Amino acid sequence: MRPTVLRVTSSFPAGDPTTPAPAPTAKRRGSNLGRTLSLVALVTLTVVLVLFVVFNTQTVRVSLVFGVVDLPLVVALLAAAVLGALIVALLSIRARRRER
Repeated sequence: MRPTVLRVTSSFPAGDPTTPAPAPTAKRRGSNLGRTLSLVALVTLTVVLVLFVVFNTQTVRVSLVFGVVDLPLVVALLAAAVLGALIVALLSIRARRRER
């Protein structure tokens, strides 16, 4: 009597499905570097904003269309920055709609 030989074929192209694939180390390094740079940028921005607020506490007089208001300088500067950003955003949206 001849012995029976069983042949097992795998449908997995990489071989045994139970062995984990090697992790790409370059991608992890880049991800960690990106997180570190983001954290450094966030901390730096926070320090700069805190210093900006601390050094701009004096009160200034702001003339508006409907009256005059006394505000801390930091509030006036931040309001001007927000209004400027809003104008740029609205003009950008308008320019994109014209391109269509």
